[in-house]
Amino acid sequence: MGRFRSGVALSLVSVAATLLCGPAPHVSAQASSQAPTPAPTKSVYGKLLSVDKSLNNVLMQEDGGAQLAWHFEPAVIAEAARFKPGDPLIVIYRQMTPQEKRVTALAFPGTAKAPIYVNVTGERVVIRSSGGVDGSCNQTSGAVSESVIPMGGLAEVIDACWCCAPVGESCTPGNKSGLGRALLVRCFK
Repeated sequence: MGRFRSGVALSLVSVAATLLCGPAPHVSAQASSQAPTPAPTKSVYGKLLSVDKSLNNVLMQEDGGAQLAWHFEPAVIAEAARFKPGDPLIVIYRQMTPQEKRVTALAFPGTAKAPIYVNVTGERVVIRSSGGVDGSCNQTSGAVSESVIPMGGLAEVIDACWCCAPVGESCTPGNKSGLGRALLVRCFK
C-alpha cells in the first residue's frame, strides 16, 4: 500500500508540473544549416536633454520631436554626463523583439576632431572598421582594420564604417563613423 501511495503522489506531481510548465518542447534532431540572422541595427537622431544619474537615464529629444529615455549602467551614465544638454546625440541600437531594444552605442557627433570610441561595455571588445561604398556602409570595401579596446579604453577609427564585438568574436562593419565621441555600450557578434 505504501508503494501505491508513493507512485500516485509521484504521478500527481508529474501531472501538476506538466500543467504548470506545459509539455516538454519538441527538439529536432537535425541541426539548422543557417546561422541566426542578426537583429537589425537602427539609429535615433536628436539632441541630449539631460542625464539623470539618480535613475541612470539619458533623456533625448529625437529630431521628430518625441522625448525618449534610455536606461544604462552607471559607467555609461558617468561618461554621458560629460556632455551638455543640446549636444547632438545618436543612439545606435538593435531591435531584438518588437518591445526590446539593445543599445550598441551613444554617439555625440562633433564633440571630437576624429571618430573616437570609448569602451564602457564592462569587458574588452574588438572594434573593426573598413571603407564604405558610395557613402554607405551597406557594403564595405578594402581591408578590415581591427583593434582591441580594454575596459574603459578608447580607440580612433579612421575608416568610414565600423562595428564592435566581444573579444574572440567577429562582426561586419555596418555603422557609419563620424567625427565625435561614441560610447560603446554593448557589442554584438
